[in-house]
Amino acid sequence: MASITKRGDFWRAQVRVRGHESISRTFDKKADAEKWARHVENEMDRGIFYDRSEAERTTLLEALDRYEREIISKKQYPGQELQRVKHWRGQPLVKRFLAQLRGADFATYRDARLAAGLSTGTVRHELQVISHLFETARKEWGLEGLMNPLKNIRKPAGSKERDRRLQPGEHEKIRAELAGCGNPYALPAFELAIETSLRQGMLFELRWEWVDQTARVIRIPASYRQKANKGVPVAVPLSSRALDVLRNMPRALSGKILDCTADSISTIWKRRMKLLNIEGLRWHDLRHEAASRLFEKGLNPMQVASITGHKNLNMLRRYTHLAAEDLAVMLG
Repeated sequence: MASITKRGDFWRAQVRVRGHESISRTFDKKADAEKWARHVENEMDRGIFYDRSEAERTTLLEALDRYEREIISKKQYPGQELQRVKHWRGQPLVKRFLAQLRGADFATYRDARLAAGLSTGTVRHELQVISHLFETARKEWGLEGLMNPLKNIRKPAGSKERDRRLQPGEHEKIRAELAGCGNPYALPAFELAIETSLRQGMLFELRWEWVDQTARVIRIPASYRQKANKGVPVAVPLSSRALDVLRNMPRALSGKILDCTADSISTIWKRRMKLLNIEGLRWHDLRHEAASRLFEKGLNPMQVASITGHKNLNMLRRYTHLAAEDLAVMLG
């Protein structure tokens, strides 16, 4: 049963129903207090009531802090998600309480980000972080009555599949440019990226102790192997070219094959591509190049996947760009 009492300039509504804890809230107007009390009593009588008080006093910023502490910190590779959380902390929406946030708020955010020139993939991933936060709050933090405002808004369409490969003459021009850039690891990194098909993050983690030149493989410890499509293989087979690259490299005291940061090579890459007037070629395109070359050598999809680390053959297809002219020759 509800009781409405005046406390100074405010009205306090308190609802007591058998089988539920007492719940109360303060309002500016008596009519609002009575309306809220009737609504809560109705939900309690129907057995669908959820206490929303925590969601009404928890800001999105506080929820992000908890999400980072309890969810992201336990992931093996939290880097990208931490960057997205850092971005969200600078948005006006984080000052709002979870129960106040609506789909329209995030639809406005989505449209503003797209209008600013952000890619659809970037915006979609930013929204996914918040969506997962709401689902975690509902399922694990006791906020069962909290609605996920991102469930019903339109998500940005997926990014356009890239099909950029090295064009005739580009491989030689890039090799010559990187050989004279002053960083002894730039050229080996470029060649190993194509010969191993490893992602940049894993490529710069490789250590000499993992290399078995006799067996012609790099054996990657289980602690470095990720799940799903972000995975890497147990062992990376080494081509003759990859072996030559490794044999001609200096060995650093750190034990790393590439004793520099991925960021330093990325900076060199961008500058040198500009100097060479090579447009539209990103470092990650080298993985596309590597996968395509493996197919051109005659390997079947399962063999290629065992090298690239793909568990999903549809994703592997996105990394493979075979020239129609080459396929015509193979057809005979």
